[in-house]
Amino acid sequence: MAMLAVGEAELRLDPAGAVWWPRHRLLVVADLHLEKGSAYARRGALLPPYDTHATLARLEALVERLAPRMIVSLGDAFHDARAAETLDENAVRRLLRLIAAVRWVWVAGNHDPRPLPGLGGEAVDGLEIDGVRLRHLPNGGDRPELVGHLHPKARMAGAGRSLTRPCFVGDGRRLVLPAFGAFAGGLNVLDPAIAGLFASGFSAWLLGEARVFEVPHDRLVAEPPGRVRR
Repeated sequence: MAMLAVGEAELRLDPAGAVWWPRHRLLVVADLHLEKGSAYARRGALLPPYDTHATLARLEALVERLAPRMIVSLGDAFHDARAAETLDENAVRRLLRLIAAVRWVWVAGNHDPRPLPGLGGEAVDGLEIDGVRLRHLPNGGDRPELVGHLHPKARMAGAGRSLTRPCFVGDGRRLVLPAFGAFAGGLNVLDPAIAGLFASGFSAWLLGEARVFEVPHDRLVAEPPGRVRR
């Protein structure tokens, strides 16, 4: 894992797209967007209905590898309030096993201001650990924070080819996590919604198969004109 300090916290950036805080054996994930596929299907956009199980499998693998004592989900764990109607029994069982094994904290998101009933865990608007705030939305202040919501991705171009990957983005004071969900999509880090959070510049940590690659701000490029942002 790549190492990064946010405030006084020494963190590890996992290539699965999660933050590992060794001091507290704390795993932080953002924007699972479980049941996004079923939500899109209700609107007539037919996506393969496998996003929830793919996302849970990645999370289960992280838990097996790291054995956290605590997991914080930084909001938008569920794509909408109707996820309770569409989660199949196997997905519910898998979630219940994960939640029962650790101290699980649901941070409220804009898609899911309240967690689904019956799953357990603690529901909060945000929390603070060792002076670092854990929230869904960035607050724009000077306090160190870990946030989600923006689904950052970064694009590099050179030698006739380009590469776009989900990424972490931060400046040592604020860290925006990539979306963990299989269908979550992404927003280029040079978009003003993300770049505007970092007045003095930032770095991006692109997710690879087995490691995270730090890329300085000046090596990143915007999306081609006309490409859908998310």
